[in-house]
Formats: sequence, structure tokens, C-alpha cells
Amino acid sequence: MVMGELSQETQVVVIGGGPGGYAAAFRAADLGLDVTLVEMEPRCGGTCLLRGCIPSKALLQTAEIIWDAEEAVRRGVHFDRPRMDLDKLRDWKNAIVAKLAVGLDHLAKKRGVQILNGRATFEDAHTLRLEGSEVSHLKFRHAIIAVGSEPMGLPGVSPTLKGRIMDSTGALNLEEIPQRLLVVGGGYIGLELGCAYAVFGSRVTLVHRSKRILGGVDEDLVRPLIKRIGALFEAVRLETDVAELREEADGVTAVLRDPEGTTRERFDRVLIAIGRIPRSRSMGLEKAGITVDDAGFIPVDSQCRTSVAHIYAVGDVAGQPMLAHKAMREGKVAAEAIAGMPSAYDVQAIPAVVYTDPQIAWAGLTENEARRQNIAVKIARFPWGASGRALTMDAADGLTKILFDPDSGRLLGMGIVGRGAETMIAEGVLAIEMGASAEDVALTVHAHPTLSETEGEAAEIFLGSATHLYVPRGAQGKGAPPL
Repeated sequence: MVMGELSQETQVVVIGGGPGGYAAAFRAADLGLDVTLVEMEPRCGGTCLLRGCIPSKALLQTAEIIWDAEEAVRRGVHFDRPRMDLDKLRDWKNAIVAKLAVGLDHLAKKRGVQILNGRATFEDAHTLRLEGSEVSHLKFRHAIIAVGSEPMGLPGVSPTLKGRIMDSTGALNLEEIPQRLLVVGGGYIGLELGCAYAVFGSRVTLVHRSKRILGGVDEDLVRPLIKRIGALFEAVRLETDVAELREEADGVTAVLRDPEGTTRERFDRVLIAIGRIPRSRSMGLEKAGITVDDAGFIPVDSQCRTSVAHIYAVGDVAGQPMLAHKAMREGKVAAEAIAGMPSAYDVQAIPAVVYTDPQIAWAGLTENEARRQNIAVKIARFPWGASGRALTMDAADGLTKILFDPDSGRLLGMGIVGRGAETMIAEGVLAIEMGASAEDVALTVHAHPTLSETEGEAAEIFLGSATHLYVPRGAQGKGAPPL
């Protein structure tokens, strides 16, 4: 140790101040442990708050308002053409982020969690080296790694100083609304930001190397979104790779390759959104004896322990799915395990949401997974065209589907596409976690008229009788009738 360097000790150190990290730190402090949180950023919140979930939803909410104003013409309501004040929109978005970040700092202080700003690397299994911090060495009894993930780049291509080639962080900075935008990647990030920019006025071309967007999501849930972006985007090119991107003074030249050949196009900006990778490199994990797999994830057990018993890992760095709410639950499990509680990550259903318009949400077993794993299921689908509330919202293309065990009627999975899917999926998650049956959901009185009724009626379909959809006699337990 260098003479004059400040050393400190803590019972629990949490590395990373994102959702998994601050959830772990707060829970550990609530359980009476001495906690230090190390964060590279000046503020806590991680990618989710600072440059991900929250700012993107602020832009998507704004896009939804513009879209609704345009669609209102069909109802006889006319608005002036929207005018974008990007500075004001950006300030509003940043103010939301700042307010939430300040709130996290306040909660940390209330709980007695010490926050150290700096970059942490392992010196050994009980010591961290901190760069850029007032404390140079931090000794700990237990550690929780919650460093998150970062955008995956195209080989040989990276976000540029001029900003014309962007990752999701650059796109959320909202420097301008480009006339032509190329979105590389048909996952949720590319689709969400592509939709926002398209509504804001960009002519969006989306390229995706697979045969369809959101390849892991059930096809019937994706179908309404495919129809929507087909009308909203200038072009959607599947089975297409980016062979080259060349930034120039006034734009980007892209060489695109598909089964029919190669084309060259000009865009004002390019958004690369092909996925995320765990931020586990250059942490000195090998010095602590921590195992890392070939993809960069840190394997953990049911209590989020790594290969070193007193060191835990949570969130994106600990494996898929890379979702903030999954990270928060894991963070709490790790804190409780350190405190000696019999806690384990035994979640039956993790909800996932794509915040496009229409939204897509699912939880538990999907139809694709059931097919791959050869699991017998009965599927009930309730089309929103039979929902009065959906019709008043111009959301008739929505769908609620539930997967049931054919013998017991136990709810195994739920998928929803349409407005409000982000909140509706919570009923499915709760039902799966509680082992609810079709009868449990069907006999639960849902308010009328609401979209949540479609969940109750999907359960009724499985039972053979739905109020707002005809189910032929003898169809009990056979799922939805042909539409």
C-alpha cells in the first residue's frame, strides 16, 4: 500500500449504484448492516435511471401524446400540428432524472449508507482499490457486485464525437430530430427509440439481421406492432446486416447487405441498438477468484453467491434477463443472505415490457418456450376487438392470452399486446406466483369497462364460457375459439 493513501473498512460493500445496487444497499442497511456503496457516476441510479428506462419512457410518453393528437382527427377532434421545443423537452426529461437521483441520495443518507464515488477493482478477495475516490483501499467482509451492463457495439464501429453514430445513450440526449435515421437492431431498445423518433418526425429505417423483430417474443403478440411500425417507419429491412458505416461531415453512409445483395444509403444519424453486454471486464475479478463465463456473466447460486462464498453478484452482470426489476429482487436476496436470512431467488414469473405503441408485455411461460420444452399447455386468447374499453381507446388490435396447465387449469404464463400492457401484466405475475387457477382469475370481479376485464374473460374462455365472446359448447379447457 502506498504511503498516505486512505484505507477504510466496511461490513458490506456494494459495487454499483443502479437498481440492483441501491436495492441491495438499502435492504442491507435496513437489516442493520454497515454498508458502503461505490459508484463511478456522480449520482446513483445506474443506466436505468440516468440513461435508460426513465429517460426513454419520458420520450415515449411524449411521442404517445403526439400520436394520440394525430389520431384524434378520426374522432372529430382537431389539434394544431405539434411543434417540438427540443431544449424544453430535454430539460423536462433531465429534471425527472435529477429528481429521482436526488431522492436516492436522500434515501441512502436516511439509512446511513455511505456513498463513495470512484471506480472499484479487486485487489484480492477482501480488498477493493478505488480510483478517483477520497478512499483508496476498501476492506470488506462481504461484497455485492452490481455493475450492470453497457451497449454492445458493431465490430469496428463505435459512437462518434460528432454524434452521428449513436448508442442508446446518444439517442436519449436528443440533440436533434434527424431527417433520416437508421436504427440497427430489432430488439426492444431499437424499437422503442425508433418509434419515438418516428413520431417526432424522423424518417426511420430499421434493419435487423433476423427474420423478424423481437424474435424471442410470441408471434401473435408481436403482430400488431409489426403492422404499426410498417406504417410508421419508412422501411423495415429484415435479414439485413450493416456491412459498413462511414461518418462524413453531413451524414453517415451505410452499406447494407441482405439476401438480394448490397445497397448504399445516406442517413443523418445512425442508432446502434443490437444488445447489451455485462460490464465485468477490467474489475480484477480474477484476483478475487471469481468465476466469469465466456459471455462475461458472473454465475451465481439461488442466493446470488458467486464462486467466492462471501461475494455476491446481482442484476445484468449476473445473467439474463437484463431487467431492472429482476436486479432489484436479486439485490434484496443478496442482502438478506448476507444478514443470515433464508432468502433465495425463487421467482416464478419475471414480467417483461416493450414500451412501444402498442406495448407488449409477458410473464411466466411463453408459447415459444412451451413448444421448445415440449410442455403441454392450453392457450386462451381474448381479442380486444370484443372489449368495449379497448374500442373507446382505438386499441381493437390488442390481445390478451393466457397459458394454462391443461389438467389442473393452473395459470402458467400471460402475454398482452396493447395500450396499458405494462400495468395489466401485474395481475398475471401475481396469479403465477400464487399458483392461481383459471377459476381464480375468472371468478375475480374485474371493473367494467376496463382492459383488465380481458384477463378475466381469457380465463373464462378456458373454462368454456366467456361473456363477450362466443365459445362453442364442449370447448371447455380447449383455449380460444378460432378468430
